Amino acid sequence: MTLQPFRLPRPDASPDPGRAGRRFRVPGAAARDLLWEANRPVIRHGPSGARREGDLRVASYNIHKCVGTDGRFDPGRIAAVVGELRADLVALQEVDRRFGRRTGLLDIAAIERESGLVPLRVSDLPDGLGWHGNGLLVRPGTRARLHRMALPGAEPRGAVVAELTLPCGRGPIRVVAAHLGLLRRCRLRQAACILETITQGPDMPTLLLGDLNEWRPGGRSVLQALSPVFGPVPDGPPSFPARLPVLALDRILGCRRLVVGPVEVHDSPLARVASDHLPLKAWVRLEAGATALASAA
Repeated sequence: MTLQPFRLPRPDASPDPGRAGRRFRVPGAAARDLLWEANRPVIRHGPSGARREGDLRVASYNIHKCVGTDGRFDPGRIAAVVGELRADLVALQEVDRRFGRRTGLLDIAAIERESGLVPLRVSDLPDGLGWHGNGLLVRPGTRARLHRMALPGAEPRGAVVAELTLPCGRGPIRVVAAHLGLLRRCRLRQAACILETITQGPDMPTLLLGDLNEWRPGGRSVLQALSPVFGPVPDGPPSFPARLPVLALDRILGCRRLVVGPVEVHDSPLARVASDHLPLKAWVRLEAGATALASAA
């Protein structure tokens, strides 16, 4: 299908009053903040290399239901951060209300104005945006075939699988947008479910983007269960909490048929306050990815 932009009424209340003021606290954070702000690094993970014509800019961003680190509900700030990413495709998490009717929380007109992106119609509600909070923003003219997955676990979780044909004839590419659970045993089952869906589908370049809620590095990471498709999963750049990122909860992973990198945290003054997560972004090479990786092996 060819995507058309659509508009949603702007919510008139904070989505989760009980969570709006909740913050991640670190002992001695006030002193550490001063040091961090003075010496904040630019964090890059992944293979280096200059961008080539036709490369795709992708991003992943947990928007925390548009509630910032200051406790304010402000969809306009999220739209502005999405615009800063200058991405062709963005996976978003927590785009809908969590309880009751799961209506969308973003200002879609502001998103399109700031970034030129439009949402895929993922929700089955006319005023919803995501599936279990997972949404995808793409360029107008993108054609998509969608599959919504209900992931196993102790709490309701899901993933969106989108097979995309991009404008200017780029693609096809499969994009999996996911938000995994808080419990390790649940993440193991959810990773296995995603892997099974990918391997049973058509053979095509595949990206996995989202808040995967896994902070353990190396062999202890649940994400190593994804290695049959994505290879050994490297440690990621810290993206949470936004003011003082110490945990690599958010990930951008590519299969062996793609070249992905470098993966960067988007660390801007606005991003530090708009959500409790910082966005991740990366360049993806759609053509000759498999050849480049095979030559390097």
